[in-house]
Amino acid sequence: MKHSKASKLLLLVSGLTAIGIGGAIVFLPATFYATYGIELGGDASLVNEIRAPGGALVAMGLLMLAGVFLADFAFASTVIAAAVYLSYGVSRLLSMTLDGLPDAGLVGAAAFELAIGAASLLVLRRYRKT
Repeated sequence: MKHSKASKLLLLVSGLTAIGIGGAIVFLPATFYATYGIELGGDASLVNEIRAPGGALVAMGLLMLAGVFLADFAFASTVIAAAVYLSYGVSRLLSMTLDGLPDAGLVGAAAFELAIGAASLLVLRRYRKT
């Protein structure tokens, strides 16, 4: 499949979002989570546990961005975007079912994650056809 402008835009948005959110979690975890009404407090173990997935998000975001610039990596980048965003979105839906509705910002995050994940699946479907 030709690496379309739409697929590049999807990878750009996916990558920058993951890097931005992951970076905020790594460098400003208390501030980031406070926007959702979550207080981390002074528990070093909790903050350590929170920062780790932030670093993983930064790494995944960089891999997504690689697909924008390296055509040979675009398919893998799209698979990564689909996996990351759908895993977050579906996990949030599961939590909403089991635990109840969280802060409205987290519900919005779930919708965004599912949309990016679904768009990534559509792009992957186009790869399959070629």
